Amino acid sequence: MTESDDVRAEVDAFRKSIATLKDEIGKTIVGNESVVDGVLMCLLAGGHALLEGVPGLGKTMLVKTLAEALSLQFSRVQFTPDLMPADILGTTVIDDTQAGGKVFEFRKGPIFANIVLADEINRATPKTQSALLEAMQEHRVSVGKRTHVLDEPFVVLATQNPLEMEGTYPLPEAQLDRFFFKLHVPFPNREELHAILDLTTGAARTERTPVLHRDDILRMQNLVRRVPVARHVQDYAIRVVQGTHPDGPDAPEICKRFVRFGASPRGAQSVLLAAKIRALFEGRFAASIDDVRAVALPALRHRVLLNFEGEAEGMKTDQVIEAILKALPETKAGKAEAQVGLS
Repeated sequence: MTESDDVRAEVDAFRKSIATLKDEIGKTIVGNESVVDGVLMCLLAGGHALLEGVPGLGKTMLVKTLAEALSLQFSRVQFTPDLMPADILGTTVIDDTQAGGKVFEFRKGPIFANIVLADEINRATPKTQSALLEAMQEHRVSVGKRTHVLDEPFVVLATQNPLEMEGTYPLPEAQLDRFFFKLHVPFPNREELHAILDLTTGAARTERTPVLHRDDILRMQNLVRRVPVARHVQDYAIRVVQGTHPDGPDAPEICKRFVRFGASPRGAQSVLLAAKIRALFEGRFAASIDDVRAVALPALRHRVLLNFEGEAEGMKTDQVIEAILKALPETKAGKAEAQVGLS
């Protein structure tokens, strides 16, 4: 078997695993295919997802269903205004030893899990939200003089209500930038509502069966990192990110007028990794410019900050990113695109 055949077998196994996982999730979650794909992309990239939508759209249920379909350690934190950092990270306590002495012992908090559901994250104060910064970026927790490494895979799946809802706090920009994707959960259509009602108002729901294990996820994450990206595709992703900066060379007029700050280098990393995963979803072992376009919105929408005029005009960051994608040529020299990957 040639190296190309080995890669094709890995890609096929990857797609089969994803299809099996989606089927298991689909037993509980109706519709929202793009949201499910986005959450899975975050898991496979080793990143975190922020799910935004009004109450009752199934954001929490989606995360719980994913956790049940994976043989991974799961924990849930209900964010409230009185939640403290120690309630998330853990704390050091004085414990008795068998010899009758005293010893300091660290009691781990719910952050020490593979999948952490941060439910209604924007209901906690900025102080508590900031407790997640090191864990989300470094995959470790520092308490006192000791640093505790989190087990892989580690992913935070946070839900939030729109900021105009009462009793919520805006997330700090430093924390927003640590989310791989920000996903908008839409209201279901009529057919989806029928299916939801059939599932939730009838007989008791079927329990989920774990279909993927820790080693499976780690192996799939490793395959994602090996997907090749042609130089012109990577350059396109860079120019998209540069286009979000009002002083950037490719910034359209809408960006220059309404944007205060553009996406960070983390945004470029998210775009490229997500493009690789989308290629694997479609059975290709090479990321394309179309893949970059498809993932730009969830990867960048929370990393673009509007100025006062943009806020006053009711502008959305999605409109800015869509304008950049529409105006940006595929390459500096034209639209010729090299073919990279499996024949």
